[in-house]
Amino acid sequence: MQNPAQPLIDLKKAHDFLICIDSDGCAFDTMEIKHKECFCPNTINEWGLQAVSKYAREAAEFVNLYSKYRGINRFPALLKVFELLKERREVIERGFKLPDYAAVEQWTNTEKKLGNPALIRAVEETRDPVLERALRWSNAVNETVERFVHGVPPFPYVRESLAKIQNVADAIVVSATPGEALNREWAEHDIDKYVKAIAGQEMGNKAHCIELAKTGRYDNNHVLMVGDAPGDMKAAKQNGVLFYPINPGDEDKSWKRFFDEALDKFINLTYEGEYERKLIEEFDAYLPELPPWKLNK
Repeated sequence: MQNPAQPLIDLKKAHDFLICIDSDGCAFDTMEIKHKECFCPNTINEWGLQAVSKYAREAAEFVNLYSKYRGINRFPALLKVFELLKERREVIERGFKLPDYAAVEQWTNTEKKLGNPALIRAVEETRDPVLERALRWSNAVNETVERFVHGVPPFPYVRESLAKIQNVADAIVVSATPGEALNREWAEHDIDKYVKAIAGQEMGNKAHCIELAKTGRYDNNHVLMVGDAPGDMKAAKQNGVLFYPINPGDEDKSWKRFFDEALDKFINLTYEGEYERKLIEEFDAYLPELPPWKLNK
């Protein structure tokens, strides 16, 4: 069986610079519709959270949209939602018993490629009912995303930036979204032509994908990760490469700044240092670590 990450391993270098771009919430304004209309309803339904649906939705939206956890893989995100529900006063007072998710936790902590292909293999090997439930949930999310999410264009200045990038750097997509959805969305808007590879969750986590793409090809200060979540920044720093933040809620402004000045600074080797530090400092202020119900005690 071919390695899912083979496109990254076989990446053909055309320029001295590499730009890795996240997709959901970064290139596309799809985070709200995906989580509010696809993830939340399926999480409540598939995991039997109807009795605490209000709090489940609040927890899911906080984790996936409005916190420093934004943009993490769906399986760790699900576990974080359960963790927040487990300790929330209103849930405890209602005597609600959370579903068994121990097997998902164990699988998530040991599996390096957190996606449906790996989960299918785990289900076939173990026949664990909790993992089977997780697979039903993940499949239901994918089916709903395919039905609901279309016609959502890239943010302003994404297309212009990609066109500008192709003259000076190689570009790839690095995302925690399933590859099928990524390929569909990038092709729908005819911007897949600007990237050399599209790396989804099946290829490994973002740090692993960046490592595969850059090793033996690009110097660290010649690699830039563009993302809208702390996990994107962490993946960049784990590889010793640079990070450009797309600020949640200010995406248009962030992409215009990238097009107008940040890309040029990166190519001219003046991005690293004070300029990057100020951008990251600004980005860090956008997303809280604690949910509002903990701050309002």
